[in-house]
Amino acid sequence: MPTAPRRPAPRRPAPPLPHRRSVAATVVGNFVESFDWLGYGLFAPLFAQQFFPSSNPVTSLLGAFAVLGVGVLVRPLGGILLGRLADRRGRKPALMLAIALMTGGSLLIGLAPTYERIGFLAPVVLLVARVAQGVSSGGEWPAAAAYLMEVAPRHRKCLYGSLFSLTTAAGAFAASLLGGALTAGLGTEAMTSWGWRVLFLVGGVFGLLLLLMRNRLAETEVFRRQATARSSRGSVREVLSTYRRHALLSVLLVAGTGTVGGTWTSVIPAVGQRIAAPGTMFWVVVCATATLMVVQVPIGLLADRVGAVRFLVVVSTVFAAIGSYAYLGMTGTFGGLLFAYGTGVVYLACATTVLPKLLSDIFPPRVRGVGIGLPHALTTSLLGAVTPASATYLGEHGGSGWFIAAVMVTVLLSLPAAALSRGRLRIPDEQPMGPEPQSLGAGPTEQGMAMAGKQ
Repeated sequence: MPTAPRRPAPRRPAPPLPHRRSVAATVVGNFVESFDWLGYGLFAPLFAQQFFPSSNPVTSLLGAFAVLGVGVLVRPLGGILLGRLADRRGRKPALMLAIALMTGGSLLIGLAPTYERIGFLAPVVLLVARVAQGVSSGGEWPAAAAYLMEVAPRHRKCLYGSLFSLTTAAGAFAASLLGGALTAGLGTEAMTSWGWRVLFLVGGVFGLLLLLMRNRLAETEVFRRQATARSSRGSVREVLSTYRRHALLSVLLVAGTGTVGGTWTSVIPAVGQRIAAPGTMFWVVVCATATLMVVQVPIGLLADRVGAVRFLVVVSTVFAAIGSYAYLGMTGTFGGLLFAYGTGVVYLACATTVLPKLLSDIFPPRVRGVGIGLPHALTTSLLGAVTPASATYLGEHGGSGWFIAAVMVTVLLSLPAAALSRGRLRIPDEQPMGPEPQSLGAGPTEQGMAMAGKQ
């Protein structure tokens, strides 16, 4: 008896265009921040003498890193101000202000007069620019994480989180590619004289374009439904009293990314610039970040499959062993620098894939912005501010082993934090969220999200 032909399974619809645009406008902020942040670390050895003149290049570099450190130290201010803004007025206004500050700081660095022209005011201008970017950095990631987790489907939150790492890698890729191309085209002398400014001016243009993208963001339905009706939203006092254990848990979860980020995105690029042939470090970052962009979405899918907590435990344990060896054994060859740099950025990519989900799960929507922002910014600022200068100083005095041991201790703090986040301190949504975010249309399916990751 003939059988009827099987009907093809209906294709699941792709995510609506407004949803994909909102996701893209949210995560691209990491691109701009990473572009500028890594650019500062890569180019600091080139412009340090122009703002901190000294007969010893290391002294000048310490001055440039001190400005970087001050910019990092003001991150808690951004976490509080932009976090409160995200909880009181909405995620969109906080995201707009964050990228405006980042853009202004980048343009100011690109146009800043040198010490030869205006004397001691030159490092002051550099400091003002980094402070603006520090405030932006303190509020950008928490506001973006809250937004993204509130529009992501429940079973694909790590995949959405991986888009943060994807755009971070893309920013580093673009900065290093531009740096390598400029070095090859202009030469070391021109790069030291004025070529380094090009990167920061380009970063300012990227920021202006992102402002236009974010101007069309739609507010999340979770914020509209659960946060706007509550008078206590955005309360720092409530975070430090009612949710103090959750804030401490956040500190433990992000401690490793703070120290590793400060080391692998600032110190290793700067050291690579000093010990390798001109331009080598740029191409090392290009290769590492290009590879990372390819594997980032599969990393997010894997984290969703095995679970965010288990994934973070395994990644932190493996990196504590391999990362120490990579840092202490770093050489000036292309392969040696690629291995040293690659281990750290892979860890950061994996950790930041799951952190948005873990952190957003432990705070309710009415204090989610400031709840994530304050402990995240405070931890990354304190650890990230001292890391570049500490690594440079200890490296000059034979203390690199002690330095990297301290870094790995902060990485391993995520193990007890992961155990605590398995449910005891997790805060469920105050109202049912429903199957998909309604304000942006039906949430993406797995097939649709793959398309969104390519936007």
